[in-house]
Amino acid sequence: MYALLLLKTTPPRMHYQAPRQSLLRGLALLTLSALLFSAMGVLIRLASHTVNNETIVFMRNTTGSILLLPLLTVHGTGLLKTTVPWKHAWRAVVGLAAMYGFFYAIAHIPLSSAMVFTYSSPVFIPLVAWLFLKETITPRMMIAATLGMAGVLMVCKPELTGNGWILMVGISSSLLASMAFVTVRSLSATEPTTRIVLFFSLISAAISAVPMLWAWHPLNSHECMLVVGAGVLATLSQLAMSKAYALAPAGKIGPAAYMAIVFAGLWAWILWGEVPDQLAVIGTVVIFMATLLCLPQRQSSAE
Repeated sequence: MYALLLLKTTPPRMHYQAPRQSLLRGLALLTLSALLFSAMGVLIRLASHTVNNETIVFMRNTTGSILLLPLLTVHGTGLLKTTVPWKHAWRAVVGLAAMYGFFYAIAHIPLSSAMVFTYSSPVFIPLVAWLFLKETITPRMMIAATLGMAGVLMVCKPELTGNGWILMVGISSSLLASMAFVTVRSLSATEPTTRIVLFFSLISAAISAVPMLWAWHPLNSHECMLVVGAGVLATLSQLAMSKAYALAPAGKIGPAAYMAIVFAGLWAWILWGEVPDQLAVIGTVVIFMATLLCLPQRQSSAE
């Protein structure tokens, strides 16, 4: 899942002509990405009733890799040449670990609450960047991180619902996704987005294949449709997000990604009758506010 959020990077350094900027098209594509991502969550939830988490993650990554392989026909095998393979490997490891945790959360808590874990990860990015990249951390960032943690607690309510284990998994997933974000930020200084995405898909598929030696769940046609469909939706969401951030500044359209939580809530209400309580809604709003604090304080008005 988390490959999707990690594409907020600089444009590729290949022979590339940036598309004409369009705030409206960027917002539309990012909203579409959120819709596709929430629909992926629905398929993961349905599949998790009979398919184990290891098989779901493997099939999602394998499907994504197959769909992205045509990039090699467009850019050639030179797309696989890199001087920082260890960075790509690290980004894949932490991103994949976050995916395992996120999919586990989808299977055990309301869908909209699971989405909150995914979209709380930007709150922790400044802290991770401070630890690993020695970037400056400001009081504003500390306030954002504190608010984000409070929002997550409001959504999960571990003491009231016995979801302490899910809370640990969810927060760990958010922190791991933040580490992946920061790694992508470092990679984007020398690597094109297409290479970053392709390496993540291929390495994640290879690593997630290992548990299949003991955890493979034979799939019937219905289960196969669900997990392959999830992989297709995740990949399409990823591509839509990548295009959206190429069309408009992240600081202006980024909050639209939170529509995934709204869409997930609608899916969950229609399919399972799940209705978030008042505390969960407040927690979601708090996380949204915390993320806004992480955005640049000043945007250029002359764009």
